[in-house]
Amino acid sequence: MARAQPDGYTVLVGNSGSNAINYTAYKKLSYKPTDFIALTDMISFANVLVVPIKSPIKSLNELTEAARSAPGKLAFSSAGVGQTTHLMGELFKQRTGTDVVHVPYKGSAPGTMAVVSGETQFMFDNMTASLAHIKDGKLRPLAVTGSVREPELPDVPTMTELGMKDFNKVGWMGFLVPAKTPPDVVKKLNDNLTAVLHMPDVQKRFRELGGRPGGMPQEQFSKMVNDDQKSWGELITSQRLQLD
Repeated sequence: MARAQPDGYTVLVGNSGSNAINYTAYKKLSYKPTDFIALTDMISFANVLVVPIKSPIKSLNELTEAARSAPGKLAFSSAGVGQTTHLMGELFKQRTGTDVVHVPYKGSAPGTMAVVSGETQFMFDNMTASLAHIKDGKLRPLAVTGSVREPELPDVPTMTELGMKDFNKVGWMGFLVPAKTPPDVVKKLNDNLTAVLHMPDVQKRFRELGGRPGGMPQEQFSKMVNDDQKSWGELITSQRLQLD
């Protein structure tokens, strides 16, 4: 994609992993941030902090206290090393000063099932993966990571509401084009993409999936991408999470 013709006919559906986290997570990449122009977000997903329904832990404070009282004993699952589900757990460790064990799985589904079964004690899960299990009474949601409460879980507070500062991170998917794409082409693409993303049926479907519909102005999305690159990069560096 970074080497595609910048003519507007090749558009990348990027995400918070490939276009924010990976720049610091991996020592060597075949692309760099300046290879792309961010257009607009397609959909974003808050992560939801969940525990097994049979867990005695019923709040963020109780989870923090349990982790502090038994260093190295609690484990959280993720969809894999370097995924937002992993980094949210690392952010929790950093913010609370706790020692919890990361258990990476090969994808979101097995990571979620590890919490459902009690194999791990908690997870910052993708809303799309955990919502059905929450509604079925298999997982207990403690908090969501976005800046506002989620319509599908209106009674679940945000991490910020619970006193966890700078924890309003979300995963996202969005559209990007090669860096040298002409401004008029960028504008035409962005205008058309945002028009589709603002269609009521598209927004309804994305909400049903547990996400927030996109369609940000280009400047706003570009800033969000740059901010994510910086904040995730700082976390990865401070926690020494860089991969080969």
